[in-house]
Amino acid sequence: MTVRTLVYDGDRVETRESTDAESLRAARTATGTTWTRASDVTDDELERLSAGFGLHTLEIEDVRSNVSPKVELFPDHTFVLVKTARLRGGETTFEEEIRDQPVGLFFGHDWIVTLAVEETAAVETVWERVHREEPRLLQRDADFTAYRVLDAVVDEYFAILDEIGRDIEAVEDRIIDDPDTETLEILNSLRRELLSIRRIVWPTRDAVSVLARGDADYVQASTEKYYRDVYDHLIQHVELVETYRDLASGARDIYLNTLSQSTNEVMKRLTVVATIILPLTFVVGVYGMNFGGGPYNMPELGWRFGYPAVLVGMALTATVMLQYFRSEGWL
Repeated sequence: MTVRTLVYDGDRVETRESTDAESLRAARTATGTTWTRASDVTDDELERLSAGFGLHTLEIEDVRSNVSPKVELFPDHTFVLVKTARLRGGETTFEEEIRDQPVGLFFGHDWIVTLAVEETAAVETVWERVHREEPRLLQRDADFTAYRVLDAVVDEYFAILDEIGRDIEAVEDRIIDDPDTETLEILNSLRRELLSIRRIVWPTRDAVSVLARGDADYVQASTEKYYRDVYDHLIQHVELVETYRDLASGARDIYLNTLSQSTNEVMKRLTVVATIILPLTFVVGVYGMNFGGGPYNMPELGWRFGYPAVLVGMALTATVMLQYFRSEGWL
């Protein structure tokens, strides 16, 4: 378990004990803003955290479950559930996959609790800034700290979408130069990544809109503009996701068209070969009957130059047909 508590006010930062419910209650009522950060906690420790800050069991259960991002408003605090996202190696493949992790933000007027299953970079970044006594954070209330954590989480989406965009450009060039089955696998992987990030970004946008338009009691009017900025970023994310999905679908259509065109070229050449062979097969079949001794026999069978003449005729037939197909642009 990792449960740490900071109390900051103006120009000071104090580390507090957070081993039991009583120490958490004392930290919560301390002068200034209290931030308790928890990760990898057990059931007993969650009960103490819930008792110390008056958190509902269902809120905590939402963080531990794989539910969509959302905002819930309570009389004494606001609950925000968001998801961090990172590209990591897959468990069953060597390709990168989007791995998400829920992060719960519980904040009242002068306290905030962040809860995650594992340590997250977004929370760590803001925590270190408070620990280094960054004036802009120390002089603000809990709602601004929640905004900074939320903003750090949303910034991670930019990095993922930027990498996906570069991958799509590379795949488009590869489709034109050398389309193969591996290209299709890469395209399908990109489509899965876009679907995964879409499932995160869309509900996060809806959740942040609640904070941005002033519906939450514990978001001050002076802080709403910062949440509107995060909301604007999420709108950009949504537009990028939809644009990249269209590009990935277009690239897949180009791949299928290119593959179909390649198949058509192969079939065209096979058809030309079969067309040339058809009259030659007919000639060989006719002279392969070898009837003799009757009124309807083939007199040329007894001709000295019959065999060479047939070969020359077959060669001329094939040559004329090849020239014709070439002049029509079929070869």
